[in-house]
Amino acid sequence: MMVEPMNWISEVVRPKIKTLFKRETPENLWVKCPDTGQMVFHKEVEGNHWVIPGSEHHLKMSASARLKMMFDEGTWIDVPLPEVAVDPLKFRDEKRYADRLKEARTKTGMQDAFKVGFGRVGGQPMTLACQDFAFMGGSLGMAAGEAFIRGAETALEKRTPYVMFAASGGARMQEGILSLMQMPRTTVAIRRLRAARLPYVVVLTNPTTGGVTASYAMLGDVHLAEPGALICFAGPRVIEQTIREKLPDGFQRAEYLLEHGMLDQVVHRHALKDTIVRICGLLMNVGPASVPASAPSAPILEPA
Repeated sequence: MMVEPMNWISEVVRPKIKTLFKRETPENLWVKCPDTGQMVFHKEVEGNHWVIPGSEHHLKMSASARLKMMFDEGTWIDVPLPEVAVDPLKFRDEKRYADRLKEARTKTGMQDAFKVGFGRVGGQPMTLACQDFAFMGGSLGMAAGEAFIRGAETALEKRTPYVMFAASGGARMQEGILSLMQMPRTTVAIRRLRAARLPYVVVLTNPTTGGVTASYAMLGDVHLAEPGALICFAGPRVIEQTIREKLPDGFQRAEYLLEHGMLDQVVHRHALKDTIVRICGLLMNVGPASVPASAPSAPILEPA
C-alpha cells in the first residue's frame, strides 16, 4: 500500500503560522444598523444610549440601562418587587414554561420583564417603570402586572409622577387568563393615580403591541414615543392578511400615530429626560425656576 507523502508546507508550516497570528474577535464588537446596514463599534453605540450615530436609529434598550440613563446619578434605588407563583398552569409547548423562565432569567439577570426605580430625575422625585423586551419579549404576565402595580403604589406613597417605559410583544399566553387579568388590574392602578391627581406619563418604545397597548400603554395623561417605534395591537402583517390591502408606508410607527392624533410627541432618546422633567414639573406645578433639568439633587436612600 502506497502512503502519500506528507505535504510539509500545508501540514506543518501553515497551522503554526495560523496559530501564531490568530486573534480572538468578540462577536459583539460591531453593531449593524437595521436601517442603513452601517457597521458601528458596540462601545460607541452603547455610549450613545443605543442610538446609531448618523442614522439615529433607536435600538432596543435594557431596563437597567434606561433607568440609569433617566435617574440623576446616585439618587435612585430599585423598588423591591413582589414574588408570584411560577408556572401556575403547568404550561408546556415545545418546552416547559418553567424552563423558559429559567433561561430568560439566566440570560437577562432579571426575575421578570419589569424593573421599577424610585429617585430623582432632573431634581424631581419620580417613580419609573421599565419593560425589558429581552425577557420573553417584555410580555405581560402576573409578575409584570404586580410590578406595574407596585410602581403605582410607590408613586402614590411618595406623591410622585409615575413614568412608564413600555416595550412588549403583548400578553404572556403561557399564563392564559391569569395574564389577561393583568390588563384590568393595571387599569385600576392608573385610576387610583388619577384620583390622587398624580401624573401618569407613558413612553412608548419599539415595539409596544398587543395587550399592553390595549391597557396601560394607552391610558397615560401624556403619551410620548421614541422615533420609529412600532405601536399597535395587531401587527401590520396580520392586518394586511385580514383586510387583503396594502397598508400605508410607516403604518403603526410613532410618526404615523403622531400625525393621526394618537401621540402627544415623538422624542429623541437624548431629549427624553429633559422632556419628562418639563412635563412632570408642569403637571406637579413645579416651576422650571424651582427645579431645572440640570439641578443638583439630594440622594434618596430610603426604599419605597
